[in-house]
Amino acid sequence: MHPNPAFRLHGKPEDDRALMERLITEVGFGMIFAATPDGPRLAHTPLRSTGDGAVQFHLARGNALSRYLGGVDALAVVNGPDAYVSPRWYGDDPSQVPTWNYVALELEGPVRRMEEDGLVDLLEALSAREEARLPEPAWTMDKLDGDLRHRMLSAIVGFEMEVRAWRPTFKLSQNKNEAQRTGVIEGLEETGARAMAEMMRGLG
Repeated sequence: MHPNPAFRLHGKPEDDRALMERLITEVGFGMIFAATPDGPRLAHTPLRSTGDGAVQFHLARGNALSRYLGGVDALAVVNGPDAYVSPRWYGDDPSQVPTWNYVALELEGPVRRMEEDGLVDLLEALSAREEARLPEPAWTMDKLDGDLRHRMLSAIVGFEMEVRAWRPTFKLSQNKNEAQRTGVIEGLEETGARAMAEMMRGLG
């Protein structure tokens, strides 16, 4: 989390929470970190927010984190758009230096291992979310052969994190004046970083 308070969310708590939930859903993917007896480990995984303060994910049974996560505290990180910011975009100001704008969300809390029913619900929700972004017809889990479905489920483990700390960073040049921010947005658009430019227009 960036130490500058300018890069925090400053809306109503319910609005800030809705924005963080939206980021998890739209990005859909993140990293899980935890300390283990073998040292610090991380895993990359699709993420699903339950909407009531928890985040669900699944890992391969053979993943280095799978055997340790149940019952421990972990950290999840979701990365949104990011882009290099050139000092040239601020105008004629020799005091400016390069920086990087980015959006990131850290989630911390205890993790529990899910039963198979919960894992199936998670997988169905994840595939439905992503298939909805594609042309019809959508793929569904009932297309899997029974034996294959069983083998696939036995190869992964589902987890749910109770999120007790939400730590967002929305570094969108909020510490610059309006003219400088406009210059950054235009520079980002010209260099193809449209997701960051759009984020700055909407949230900065």
